[in-house]
Amino acid sequence: MYKILHADKLAANIYRMVIEAPRVAKHCLPGQFIIVKLDEEGERIPLTICDYDREKGTITIVFQPIGASTHAFAELKTGDSFADFVGPLGRPSEFCEEDIESLKQKKILFVAGGVGTAPVYPQVKWLKEHGVTADAIIGAKNKDLVILEDEFKEVCNLFVTTDDGSYGREGMVTKCIQDLIDEGHQYDICVAIGPMIMMKFVCKLTKELGLPTIVSMNPIMVDGTGMCGACRLTVGDEVKFACVDGPEFDGHLVDFDQAMKRQTMYKTEEGRALLKQQEGDTHHGGCGQCGGDK
Repeated sequence: MYKILHADKLAANIYRMVIEAPRVAKHCLPGQFIIVKLDEEGERIPLTICDYDREKGTITIVFQPIGASTHAFAELKTGDSFADFVGPLGRPSEFCEEDIESLKQKKILFVAGGVGTAPVYPQVKWLKEHGVTADAIIGAKNKDLVILEDEFKEVCNLFVTTDDGSYGREGMVTKCIQDLIDEGHQYDICVAIGPMIMMKFVCKLTKELGLPTIVSMNPIMVDGTGMCGACRLTVGDEVKFACVDGPEFDGHLVDFDQAMKRQTMYKTEEGRALLKQQEGDTHHGGCGQCGGDK
């Protein structure tokens, strides 16, 4: 059992938990994720790692209840436990493998939208710990949905923007990116994590600006092991799976329209059957949802 050492609510329908998981905390790196189950009969839920403390042996997760399992998660309190907490999974952020001195020469911009703010935090924190101070944009619909602002301010140069202008700058994150460029900021690379539609339009803008961009495709993951085929996507001319090949990819090569359409189809039994028929051996199977294991 994996004990919940702290549980709180960051914003409307956004929850944070600190979990006792020393083996995961010992090995994880920014960009990776875990799979958690409430109990033996529970659904496997992949969640990105928001923070970790190797000395205390803890992992912090942030989630937004959507289905039955994550709504059940939201009912848990400090002192409760998860039956399973598996990880770290996925490939770490590419920054973790770069030469630190070379990394210090780069101007990096992070763009975080909604709950996607959570997986951005360990990346900017890791960079700060290694002597690299990045810029970061946090985007939210309104002031009440801005999360982790104080934590970000400690580790990066932060710009907050809200769609309705109720806090920080006014407008979408794409407007904030353009405004920063117009104000004279120069960047070598951008990392965008958030809703699919947000990442799509960030990449559309950064491609026009000639700014290389990395995106995290964790929003389309279901099983988290490459077995169910839910996170199958096209990157350039290659078929990839977000959970085993990513979750981070070159955003200018991701076919977002295909991924979003596929994500919608995967939610229905009829859609999963059609995808399996169309994709054949590349569809994958084994999660028990798509019928690929039968």
